[in-house]
Amino acid sequence: MRSVATNLVICSLVILMSISCGGDDQSSELQDTFNRKAMLQDWSDLMIIPAFDSYLDQVVALRDRKNDFYNGGTLAGLEAMRSAYLSAYREWHAVSIFDIGEAEAVGLRNFTNIFPSNIEEINNNIESSDYNLALPSNFDAQGYPALDYLLYGQGLDDLALLSRLQEENYKTYINDLIDRLYDLTNGVVTNWENGYRDAFVENDGSSATASVDKLVNDFLFYYEKFLRAGKIGIPAGIFSGTPIATSAEIPYADIYSKEFFLLGLSAVEDFFNGVSYDNSTVGTSLKQYLEHIANENQSENIAPLINAQFQSARILASDLNPSLQQQVLDDNSKMLLTYDELQKAVVLMKVDMLQALNIQVDFVDADGD
Repeated sequence: MRSVATNLVICSLVILMSISCGGDDQSSELQDTFNRKAMLQDWSDLMIIPAFDSYLDQVVALRDRKNDFYNGGTLAGLEAMRSAYLSAYREWHAVSIFDIGEAEAVGLRNFTNIFPSNIEEINNNIESSDYNLALPSNFDAQGYPALDYLLYGQGLDDLALLSRLQEENYKTYINDLIDRLYDLTNGVVTNWENGYRDAFVENDGSSATASVDKLVNDFLFYYEKFLRAGKIGIPAGIFSGTPIATSAEIPYADIYSKEFFLLGLSAVEDFFNGVSYDNSTVGTSLKQYLEHIANENQSENIAPLINAQFQSARILASDLNPSLQQQVLDDNSKMLLTYDELQKAVVLMKVDMLQALNIQVDFVDADGD
């Protein structure tokens, strides 16, 4: 039988160990009482659904101008289709970040904007009339990059291009490309408006499968792989050691490539800061989330640092040639400097921001960042 003294010693040790362990746990975990559901509501109602609705309108307009062109076959009709194409492509940049739900399920981004196009594959598809645009092997033979080649990049004057596009195989392929853009986008919009919005908002927990964690990872993946690397780093030769000017976005109507980069950067900034799609409202945002965590835990607020890096990248990009392809050829050092500023934000968001928000990275990093 233990003595009273022995029991007292054991009890004292247990109490001390409990206090010590409890203290360690408290000091290692950040307090987080932020309203994630409110943020998910604002993301859905102020940003994602309005952006997709507007984008679908632009795709419908492109489809209508395509139909007008093939009904009339005039140069004016070709120019109207080109104009609608550019408007839809611009609008795409407002939704490309949101690769979640049905967009992720159907591979919307991969079927819409994988560049550079595979010109040989496009031509083979047209010549053979034997293709399946639903196959991943045709990612780089469709979407806006393929239309860039077909409407601007065949080395023909407008009269000769007008004649070529009237050929049955070309007509069928362009019809299929634009109709597929519509079908995929319409499916995503329908999904958001018929149940997915509510499921997205209700999934407001903190886990790898929760809506905040998933969309924040999608946001980072877009920024790192498609904006930083795709639009700037790969053409500049960051990953190859040699510049690849022809890998720039929209290489045939190339005067729009810098504009498209800046549209992508604006979409990133607006999402981070909670700016509504129509620019009329500032909703609950990652910026506010980081401010809340900093105030609640008496820690550094990194949101201003992230915004400063976005602005620094924008300032450098404003000095680039409207054609990023031409910028690579003329003075690639400006592309490299822009990339460096974009990369600094990767570190702030992927390390510091995710650590503050207790979110784990869910995608494979192939760049060593």
